[in-house]
Amino acid sequence: MPVVRTDEWLDQHFADPEKLIEPLLDSFHENEPQRLYHFLSSFGMYVPNRRCKEQFKQLKEEKTWKKVELLLNKYRKSWRGPDIPIYLFPIAQGGLFFRTSYVKSGLSFPDKMFLFLAPLEDEKELEALFVHEYHHICRMNRLKKEMADYTLLDSIVLEGLAEWAVAKSCGKSYRSKWCTTHDRERIKYYWHKYVKKNIDIKRDNELHDQILFGEGYPKMLGYSVGYEIVSMLDEEKKIRLEESMVIPSKLFVPKWEE
Repeated sequence: MPVVRTDEWLDQHFADPEKLIEPLLDSFHENEPQRLYHFLSSFGMYVPNRRCKEQFKQLKEEKTWKKVELLLNKYRKSWRGPDIPIYLFPIAQGGLFFRTSYVKSGLSFPDKMFLFLAPLEDEKELEALFVHEYHHICRMNRLKKEMADYTLLDSIVLEGLAEWAVAKSCGKSYRSKWCTTHDRERIKYYWHKYVKKNIDIKRDNELHDQILFGEGYPKMLGYSVGYEIVSMLDEEKKIRLEESMVIPSKLFVPKWEE
């Protein structure tokens, strides 16, 4: 399946993103485009303005849609991954919902991927984002576990493994900053203070996202813990890429003493 030509959607409806995303409503079992746009905006989808319009033009000039398609073909073959639709949009820059200066963001489901981008000077940054999101998709498909049944442990391991895959595929310098924000001793402290007692809570518990993203906790707490505990198991057992898609989350629980 080729990357969805959202550049053509943007050509037609850039100024009206709620109209633009109408083709996505069915896949989200949603009938309110405003609600879906608000959701996608929270992960980085553009807000119509001059700056984002210029970014869109540059993304087209740089043939970004084709580059993403080449990445899909590469990793689908090497990882024996699913052929899923990929939706690419400009990323918000200080917009209504997503107040950031980030240049890339992603959002993945078992059956689809979203990439939100500004033009990138280093194309390897695009590959790193793709690897992170596509690893999610491969693992979610192979585990065959309903998203609603994911626990906090499942989520932090999912994120940790995705950045482990980035380090393996693109190099450690392309990891997200949250991989190295805290040293191991600090992660150990956070594990015992915040995470350990909550590893079994499900996604519908508000604490899940609060700990995962660090809302009222250390920033990106769950992500940082996830990368550290994945790194620890890799140091001990040398995880292979194939098994990273299926290895049970419980095997990553660190054997720290209180």
